[in-house]
Amino acid sequence: MADEKHVTLRYFASVREALGCDTERWQTRAATVAALHAELLNRGAPWADALSAKGLRMAHNHAMVAGEVALSAGDEVAFFPPVTGG
Repeated sequence: MADEKHVTLRYFASVREALGCDTERWQTRAATVAALHAELLNRGAPWADALSAKGLRMAHNHAMVAGEVALSAGDEVAFFPPVTGG
């Protein structure tokens, strides 16, 4: 469909560990990063568990965002747990 787009999802630290992968391609109709986040939560376990942590941080094309950023085909969205150590 015309409004569907592929984005790259990147997961870090405990989110990566919970999901068992660090990167995946995802086809979405979400218009914003926040809508994509909600879509991923609806995938069920383990995504709902890994991505529902209070303080979860999101980045859109390498910039930290609050969520109401528009998505385009080919974008990268990354998810970071509340505390990521070095």
